[in-house]
Amino acid sequence: MSELTATGFGFLCVLLTIRRSVWCWPTGLIQVLLFIIIFYDAKLYSDLVLHVIYVGLQFYGWYCWTRDDAGDENLIVKSLPMSWLVCWIAVTAIGTVSLGWAMARWTDASLPYPDAFTTVASLVAQLLLARRYFQNWGFWICVDCVAIWVYYTKDLHATAVLYTAFLILATIGFLAWNKQRRKQEIEAIAA
Repeated sequence: MSELTATGFGFLCVLLTIRRSVWCWPTGLIQVLLFIIIFYDAKLYSDLVLHVIYVGLQFYGWYCWTRDDAGDENLIVKSLPMSWLVCWIAVTAIGTVSLGWAMARWTDASLPYPDAFTTVASLVAQLLLARRYFQNWGFWICVDCVAIWVYYTKDLHATAVLYTAFLILATIGFLAWNKQRRKQEIEAIAA
């Protein structure tokens, strides 16, 4: 039952994020707390650690989205410079290898490297999301592709379906946020 409940909150959280609604953060907090229990039971320790960290990131994102400089109810969408994007991709690669190796060496983790990738890339995506960089969606798309396979392999079928929906929603989110970013650029030029 908790997997289905977590799945429902996760789906709602992403829908609210695409709409750039600040309510995505408390909804995401509930999802995160439920998935901590689920991933402990499934021995997906990297995902468990990720979701513990997510608790703090939910509050951080909520803070970032409610600050005076965040913009109006539509929230201002930003774009990362290419050099920073490359840096975040390198952080993801190095973090994946390091965490995967540690989980393989010192725990009985199941699927340590794919699990490590979804963990590290999700942290990067979450940080970019909190700061309203539209490139967060590209990281989420990569995470979702790997996560679908991991959760299906671990017989977490409702979660695999959720991540399939996340993949579709992340693609929609990327397009919507990129459109908003371009609209903001045109408005800035016209001003």
